[in-house]
This record gives sequence, C-alpha cells and structure tokens, in this order.
Amino acid sequence: MTNRHDSGAEPPPGLDETPAVPLEFAAFCELHRPRYLSYARVWLPERAEAADAVQQAFAEIAVHWRELLGSSNPTAHAWQILRETVAAHSTGGPVGAGSTGSGGPAADGLTTDGPAADGRNADGRSADGGTGSGRGAYLSTVDRADRPPDDDLAILHYVVGLAAPEIADVIGTDTASVAGRLRRTMLREASGW
Repeated sequence: MTNRHDSGAEPPPGLDETPAVPLEFAAFCELHRPRYLSYARVWLPERAEAADAVQQAFAEIAVHWRELLGSSNPTAHAWQILRETVAAHSTGGPVGAGSTGSGGPAADGLTTDGPAADGRNADGRSADGGTGSGRGAYLSTVDRADRPPDDDLAILHYVVGLAAPEIADVIGTDTASVAGRLRRTMLREASGW
C-alpha cells in the first residue's frame, strides 16, 4: 500500500524551477499591482511601458524587501520606489530607487503660468500652442521629481478614481491624512484658477 501523503515525493516538473518568493511579497504584489499600473498609466502613454515600470519597481522592492519589512512603514517606502521608477521612465532618466530624489515641494510644474524648461506651458502645450510630443497630456511633460507628492494623491483620486481609504492603502498612510492633503491640494490648485 502506498501513502498518498508521502513527503518524499518529488514535486511536479517545473515547480522547483520558480524562484522562492516570500509569501508576503507575493501578496503585496497581488494587492498593489492593479493600482500601481493605473498610476503608471497616467504618466506613461504605452501599456507595455507602464507595465515595465511597475515590474521594475517590484523588482527593486524585492531587492529591499527584508529592509522594507523592518521599516516603520513598508508600504510608504514601496510607494516611493514606484513613484521614483515611474518618474525615471517618464523623463528617460536612470531607473532605480533614489535615482530621481524624493520629490520635495519645489516647483510643482502644475501651477506655473509661464513655459517650463522644455518650452511647454503648465497645460503641456508648447509655447506655440501645440502639444509637441503627440501625447496630448500635460502629465507626460511635467518633471515629476520636482512635483509635490500631494499631487499624486490628486491623481490617484481624480484621475485613477480611488477613494481616500484606497489611496491610504496604496501610499501607506491613514485615511484622515489623505483626506486633508487632498483638500489642501484642491485649495492650492483652486487659488491658482
């Protein structure tokens, strides 16, 4: 008689070839991939390019996974890695954590009236009124590294369509903070209209 629960049995062919991925990391990817892809699609015009950026961000997160788990807020650190990776893809810069800076509140590019360094106005049109790049969206022309992180909240809320609790889950903060920051961003933008 054979024991069907014999632990000495070999795994099916091909199963032992997959790299060992921590279960927590696999769950993290499964949870955040759709939202990360939606965010990347705002900045990157091609689906394949957005998927590549998200995959590279997850690869970077995987490299630092143990460190992230030991941090006070792994989700916030992972969000920053994604943000920097997408920024690097959208500007053509080097890809990797820390490659584009932390995105401080310097010139935000969304509220300026004059042309940007690349000759475009804040709405993404070139000084002659055209869109130049063919993308048609000002988001692709704004230097993301110089934009306040609160603008990402507005993008996640108004463009991607996430509610404040979902945004809080994605970026690693609490819902009340997201709601307050969204209000401030809206007031800042409204005062510029």
